Amino acid sequence: MIRLAANLSMLFQEHAFLDRFAAAADAGFTGVEYLFPYVHSPEALRTALNENGVEQVLFNLPPGDWAAGERGLASLPGREAEFRDAVIEGLRYAAQLDCSRVHAMAGLLPEDADARTQAEAREAHHATYLANLRFAAGEAAKAGRTLLIEPINTRDMPGYFLSRQDQAVAVLEAVGANNLRLQFDLYHCQIMEGDLIRHLERLLPHIGHVQIAGVPERHEPDIGEVHYPAVLERLAALDYRGWVGCEYRPAADTRDGLGWGRDYGLQP
Repeated sequence: MIRLAANLSMLFQEHAFLDRFAAAADAGFTGVEYLFPYVHSPEALRTALNENGVEQVLFNLPPGDWAAGERGLASLPGREAEFRDAVIEGLRYAAQLDCSRVHAMAGLLPEDADARTQAEAREAHHATYLANLRFAAGEAAKAGRTLLIEPINTRDMPGYFLSRQDQAVAVLEAVGANNLRLQFDLYHCQIMEGDLIRHLERLLPHIGHVQIAGVPERHEPDIGEVHYPAVLERLAALDYRGWVGCEYRPAADTRDGLGWGRDYGLQP
């Protein structure tokens, strides 16, 4: 069975953030995710979840200075102490929101480096990434949470350290933590690699969360080059038990664009 979660950072922007929980529930969503919870108190978010009967399924750990262009801390040499603080803060919110999954964004490689410097930077980022993920997975395990990593396409996010599925699987295997899983975003994978159904079949044992969006414009899943009915049918046949996050930018009003989700319980 496909269970859809509304990404409240992208959907229902017709409403103030805390009102989006009600809008999502009214449209038939039973789970919600978003990028970051930290501008709101966990008490306010917990109230929004409880009042609307939806489950918090995912959010990201603090990513550094997002407004300044930072996109995560997990692979950044010299920022280990800040990353550890981010893990503790993210898990504090996860406990209060009863959220089982948190995503650690990897961060960006340095810009404008020559090939040699870039290779050296990648090695340093890789070593830092593994060490930080071991720490984060350990803390998450103590808290009964799953830690996720996500390959993000380098068209939308140039320089992002983690961009391909095989790279992510190698990291999972190197860290070796049972609660470290793959956040498989079909939009990012289609842009970087394609062959979505075969990727799902091969990677299912590693997957802890799935996200969808139309390609190439990141609008509704029924817009663009990916035939999501076939992909989601195969995902259900594989007996995937997790959530599917709707992390897309509506082409117009959110509710008007939900017709694609009728077969999955949405109410346009």
